[in-house]
Amino acid sequence: MTPEVWAWVYIILLSGFIGYDVIRRVPVVLHTPLMSGSNFIHGIVLVGAIIALGFAQNDVEKIIGFIGVLMATLNVTGGFVVTRRMLAMFVSKGEKK
Repeated sequence: MTPEVWAWVYIILLSGFIGYDVIRRVPVVLHTPLMSGSNFIHGIVLVGAIIALGFAQNDVEKIIGFIGVLMATLNVTGGFVVTRRMLAMFVSKGEKK
């Protein structure tokens, strides 16, 4: 493998470890606001994946782009579902339908 590939692997692994460590240290009270903020970021990721898929020229790039769009869509949808469930926990008995 070329040094450029190793650099990308290093960046991806390092960002994964840093992201995990940052999220692990967030207090429970802040998770709902962070979820809505992360939904916004995942929406941007989805738009970027769609743009990358639009510029794909060969089959491998199209497959990777499609997987990116699919995963970003699942991430956005899952984020909204989790946020909705978390907010439902704070609704009083009188407000529920």
